[in-house]
Amino acid sequence: MNLMCPARLVLLPLGGATWADQLTGERVSVVYAGAEVGGAAELAERLGAMLSVLPDAVRDLQAIADLHRGETVVVVGPEVGVDLPAVVEHTGDDWSVVSSLDANTVTLAAYEQRAESFASTIPRAPNENLIRLVDEALPAGGDVLELGSGTGRDAAELERRGHRVRRTDATLAFLEMMRADGFSADRLNALTDDYGGPYDVVFADAVFLHFTPDQLSTVLTKCAKAAPLLAFSTREGDGVEWSDRSLELPRHFRCWQEEPLRVLLAQTGWQVLQVRRGQTRSGGWLHVLAEVVDA
Repeated sequence: MNLMCPARLVLLPLGGATWADQLTGERVSVVYAGAEVGGAAELAERLGAMLSVLPDAVRDLQAIADLHRGETVVVVGPEVGVDLPAVVEHTGDDWSVVSSLDANTVTLAAYEQRAESFASTIPRAPNENLIRLVDEALPAGGDVLELGSGTGRDAAELERRGHRVRRTDATLAFLEMMRADGFSADRLNALTDDYGGPYDVVFADAVFLHFTPDQLSTVLTKCAKAAPLLAFSTREGDGVEWSDRSLELPRHFRCWQEEPLRVLLAQTGWQVLQVRRGQTRSGGWLHVLAEVVDA
C-alpha cells in the first residue's frame, strides 16, 4: 500500500451490478456494501474484486480511505451529501471530488449500448400531447430543431403535419437507426454543442429529465438563442433517481414539479404559455410550451 498516494473511492447508488460497464479501466480492489448488498456481489464478481459486506461501510468512508491508500475501491449506497455516482479521492488531509462518472455521460452510455432495447420498449405512437402544442403554436408549419430524436418517431409525425425537422441526438446508435430508415440526422450534444439556427421551435421529448438543474439551465439558455419557442416534456415528481429499468444499465432521472420548473424557465429567459399533464405507465408528465421573453 502506497501511503503517499490518495485513496480513490467510487461511490455508487444501490443496484451495483449495472455499473460494471462504466468502470472499465478502473482497477478496483474491493467492493464495499452495507447490510443491503443489492447488486454489489455481482458487481464485485464482474470487476474481479473482493466483496466486503460491512454495516458501517456506507457511513465510514474515512476508515475505508485510510485502509486503501493508492488503491481504488467501490462503495455501494454510501450515506453522503453528494449526488451519486461520485468519484472522490482522499490524500490524508482532505477530500476532492473527481468527475469521471458524470451523470449525463453515464446515461448516454446506457442509451448507446441499449438503443435497440429502448426502441423495443417505448410506445410506437408519437407524443401527441407535445406535438399538438407545436401545431397550435405554428399552425402553418415551422422549422423544428429536435433535441434527442431517439428513434425518430416524433420527427416523423411532425413532418407528416407539415413541419420541417432537424433530427439530432448525442447517441450514435440512434443516429444510425434513423439513417437506416432513410432520414438525415446530426450528432448533437445538447450540453456542449452549438445548436445552429435560427429555428421556429426547439422540441425535446423526454430529454430534459436526464439533466441536473445546472445542466438544464445551460440547455434552456442555449435553446433561447436558437428559437423563440420551446416545446418539451419531462417527468413530474420530486427529486433524483437512478434506474436500470428497461435497459438494465443505469440512467439518471431528475423529476420536476411545475412551480420550480417555471422558476428555472423564467431565470433562463422563458415565459410559459401552456402546461399540460399526461400519464403513462412510468408516471406523470409535464408537457410545456414556452416562448422567449420579448421574442
